[in-house]
Amino acid sequence: MAEQRKIRVAVVFGGRSSEHEISCVTAGSVLSAIDADRYEVVPIGITRGGEWVLAPSDPERLAIGAAKELPTVESAAPGGARLALPFDAASDLLVMGPDEVPARLGEVDVVLPLLHGPYGEDGTIQGLFEMMGARYAGAGVFASAASMDKVYMKAMFTANGIATGPYLAVTDRQWRTERKRVLDDAAALGGTVFVKPARAGSSVGITRVADTADADALAAAIEAAREHDPKVIVEAAVSGREVECGVLEGLDGAAPEASLPAEIHVAEGFDFYDFEAKYLSSSSLTIPAELPAEAVERIRKAAVATFEALGCEGLARVDFFYTDAGEVLVNEINTLPGFTPSSAFPKMWEATGVDYPALVDRLITTALSRPAGLR
Repeated sequence: MAEQRKIRVAVVFGGRSSEHEISCVTAGSVLSAIDADRYEVVPIGITRGGEWVLAPSDPERLAIGAAKELPTVESAAPGGARLALPFDAASDLLVMGPDEVPARLGEVDVVLPLLHGPYGEDGTIQGLFEMMGARYAGAGVFASAASMDKVYMKAMFTANGIATGPYLAVTDRQWRTERKRVLDDAAALGGTVFVKPARAGSSVGITRVADTADADALAAAIEAAREHDPKVIVEAAVSGREVECGVLEGLDGAAPEASLPAEIHVAEGFDFYDFEAKYLSSSSLTIPAELPAEAVERIRKAAVATFEALGCEGLARVDFFYTDAGEVLVNEINTLPGFTPSSAFPKMWEATGVDYPALVDRLITTALSRPAGLR
């Protein structure tokens, strides 16, 4: 009897967004945990310039260094063979060597895209996979795009009766032609605000403005966010505890499941949970969050409701504020939460009874259960 071949998984990471390095760290963590007895892994890095290359399967090359230096595709795969196209219509990988003659690398059963931010988490690469008939893990085109854009995300929250905080959207045209009105509308939010790129993650490009009456500080914060995205969102600060909850697609058609929630404790010296506080500091999580049992249940139910309202699949992390009055507000949903060693998503699921290898296996299993093409 012929030996059954392993399931072939293309792990795609890096990408063109400002979260390139964190994507590499996530990929290293997944490569360390994936079941090599069941899966044959093909690591594929996308450089900052958008070139697809074969990468080594050594997770150490994708780890944060001792001096806190962050990995990149270029540093992990110098001189890696270049992919002619990510896939052809038969889901075969095509690779080009120095002689520029394409070589067929073999069929891929499923793609595990570990790309954070624009050009990976926003529906762009999901559309590419669907055009090519490749199965992939995670949310589809629309859910990825809507969840990546914080303005449309919050509009969908409101349309589905999901409580969220006050905010203001600032488009490129509005900022260029109606700056005073934008600043006046932002000031009307009152008190402290957070100014963010509308389509970025990992807390990149965020500024805390302590007083909306300070027009110069607001303008500077908007300009800082615009370095990452011409579309900006200004969110009123919410006084409350920051809580996160993981969601996984149900198995065999069952309803989505929510993890035990986690509470974030930002390290001393940081005003908020920014990139450095999140990845390079002593910020910590309490899992499960020390909240009343009924509040935990409300958060878990709201996480699943948010997942379904956006039409998500595979996985997501939903971020909440739990106010002093006991109100549960959804801040945002992330369709590709980090899988780094310090990330909340795998830690929450571990506390819920799903360890890291089982978590990776579940993402692949649910992806393989879906037909290729339209979801």
